[in-house]
Amino acid sequence: MDALPGLDPSAPPLAVENLQVEFRTDIGVAKVVNGVTFSVSAGETLAILGESGCGKSVTAQAIMGILDTPPGFVTGGEIRYRGVDLLKLSEQQRRVVRANKIAMIFQDALSALNPVFTVGFQLGELFRKHRGMSRADARKRSIELLDMVKIPAAKDRVSDFPHQFSGGMRQRVMIAMALALDPEVLIADEPTTALDVTVQAQVMQLLAELQAERNMGLILITHDMGVVADVADRISVMYAGRVVEEAPVYDIYANPAHPYTKALLESIPRVDLKGQQLRAIGGLPPALTNLPPGCSFAPRCRYAQDVCRQSPAPQLHTVSPSRGARCHFWQEVIGDE
Repeated sequence: MDALPGLDPSAPPLAVENLQVEFRTDIGVAKVVNGVTFSVSAGETLAILGESGCGKSVTAQAIMGILDTPPGFVTGGEIRYRGVDLLKLSEQQRRVVRANKIAMIFQDALSALNPVFTVGFQLGELFRKHRGMSRADARKRSIELLDMVKIPAAKDRVSDFPHQFSGGMRQRVMIAMALALDPEVLIADEPTTALDVTVQAQVMQLLAELQAERNMGLILITHDMGVVADVADRISVMYAGRVVEEAPVYDIYANPAHPYTKALLESIPRVDLKGQQLRAIGGLPPALTNLPPGCSFAPRCRYAQDVCRQSPAPQLHTVSPSRGARCHFWQEVIGDE
């Protein structure tokens, strides 16, 4: 790691501070990520929740340095690995961190994997390029990785192509690729998308086991609050490019402090509410090219008052030392059972 001067071993393996990303399009500038801040420690699981289009995946792409430019541009903030701001590094220096120290699992394994190469070749390429291994050694290590993620008959399947695997098995291959170089932080972007419930549980259990073995920081990006209930330590809820609530997982589920978080929880089916109609979130998220002047959630919020619609967007209020909510009326939300 000599290529990255200024590393601080005591600093978090990943810290994002006031990150801002915009997309410059023909219809205007879309502020896709607008002041996002969070950090993750070794062995910790941070879940980033929010509906489609809120900026979760773009945040991950900015961290990895794989944002398509144009139209996407990082316009402000810091992304720090062990105290070093990755945004100030050259592309060659970013490659020292990418995959080696911070890795990512993409949400569509079939699209992420190259269809014309075997999974063994694609896994082995990581070792050949980053570790200088021979083809024979890289193949041996690829088989070990497939076995690690519990793919049956790994020695035989290493020569198969991506289309020869089921959806769940392809996701396991993606996990193996992400963990190949022993990263300190793993970003899992919708790792259970399009998988049935049983396979979802298996994938999440596998991630939890591998994280515990390696004491790895895990960022789990999802729109499914049920997926993260048993695995996350902390949750950051995003809406329209901003983190609107951050808290330990128990606090989020027991008593949310932001109206959007509360509305998400109310839209989840529950056994004790059998036969009752679910409360849907009315309206649509705002266009990111034309955000409202006040709170972005105000047009859909049952707690909203004039101050929410007319004043500048609220700051992240301190609900407790480990909890914050971007709402003028967070006390009323917590008190509304």
